[in-house]
Amino acid sequence: MKFKTTGTNGPETITCERTTYLLAVDAGVKTGLALYNNKGCLCWYRSHNMGSVASLRMAAYHLLNSIENLSWVVIEGGGPVAQAWIKEATRKNLNIIRTDAGEWRKVILHPREFRNSAIAKQSAITLSKQIIESSYAPSANRPDHDAAEAILIGLWGCREAGFRAEPFIFKR
Repeated sequence: MKFKTTGTNGPETITCERTTYLLAVDAGVKTGLALYNNKGCLCWYRSHNMGSVASLRMAAYHLLNSIENLSWVVIEGGGPVAQAWIKEATRKNLNIIRTDAGEWRKVILHPREFRNSAIAKQSAITLSKQIIESSYAPSANRPDHDAAEAILIGLWGCREAGFRAEPFIFKR
């Protein structure tokens, strides 16, 4: 989108690029969510206990339809829970990246930070706090492990989607 303005030195053209978004989903009945903009900056994060797969299907429909300019969905998980997100994202013609914990953790975490599930979840909480502090996301609450993992999945997904070229430097 281009706009022409008249400044003190005559007309100038300002290019305004449209912001697009990537939604990261830690798929489960208790679902972690994180939304990033196309600059790779975290906009918001949350987790929801959907209660059942049927409720999750409805939530996926409503959430994916409520985010304007959503272009990517990154989903970690499998089975009918992940399939609900994939089906709705496909209906909306969104770009989909499907991953598993082993794939993104190898890129984001040090090997000692994911020796087992409990250590990996605690590492995700610790590292996600750094991303929250460097972002525009409201940080009124501490992320639980579902939201924290969604934040890290989203960070990984931004690199995969070409939203963020440089790696995020964590203080460890």
